[in-house]
Amino acid sequence: MYQKESMSFLIEANYASLRASEKKAADYILENPEAAAGMGLSCLAQKAGVSQPTVVRFAKALGFKGYKEFQHCLLAQSPAGRGSTIPHAMYGYEVAREEERRNIPAGITAAVIAMLEENLKSLSADAYEKAVDSLLQAEKIEVYGVENSHTVCSDLCTKLTYLGLNCRCFTDTYLQRISAENLKPTDAAVGISYSGSSRDTVDTLKAAKKQGAVTIALTNFRDSPLSKYADYVLCSSQKQFFYGDAIFSRTTQLAVVDMLYMGILVSDYTRFAGLLDKNSKKISDRAYR
Repeated sequence: MYQKESMSFLIEANYASLRASEKKAADYILENPEAAAGMGLSCLAQKAGVSQPTVVRFAKALGFKGYKEFQHCLLAQSPAGRGSTIPHAMYGYEVAREEERRNIPAGITAAVIAMLEENLKSLSADAYEKAVDSLLQAEKIEVYGVENSHTVCSDLCTKLTYLGLNCRCFTDTYLQRISAENLKPTDAAVGISYSGSSRDTVDTLKAAKKQGAVTIALTNFRDSPLSKYADYVLCSSQKQFFYGDAIFSRTTQLAVVDMLYMGILVSDYTRFAGLLDKNSKKISDRAYR
């Protein structure tokens, strides 16, 4: 368990179930991991402002037999204990037969953080800017995707609609193709596919490009078939994070959707903030007071 997860993630995963005094010990260690790794029980207790028994209970709450075992693992994962290597979050999350359920939240969190960091490194700022401008200038925006990408398509369409942009998305692949073949050079098409190889999405974006529409691809792989028909490629990564398929793909894709949304919003803040306020008031009566 301790080899798969950094101590910080282990502490954070159990933080909510700790007692108030144990959380003080946790807070100190999270803020001072290197210093804490070299401290004895009495020193750590003093620095954290808690009793020695509290530190021992804290260690046991994390699954250790006692403070010595906890300190050993903390030291092993510190820069001093690992030479010059600083532990990094996992780039993928593999489920083993013996996986303990209590460890899953920390594992998922680590994987998501790693993916979002990879997302930021892979996303072209230039392509992002041009994609935002294309959506702003388009008379009509059509969003295409299948299966797992439907969630992302719907989220993008909803956000753009709230901003007053003329946007639609279809779940039916036949309607997607008809829509694409009726686009004009003044329109924009967004194809969303984690693999970039979904035949329906690729063929639809290809049809949209043939009609002269501005085409944008949101995919995980820059050299995918979908990218060939995109004027602008928003690449969320270049790595496969989970065996079999895009189990975590929506995390990075939804993050890119939020980036597009905020990019449009700040392009004309007064205008779009006003539209958001107006549209929010229209549905305010649908919420319980």
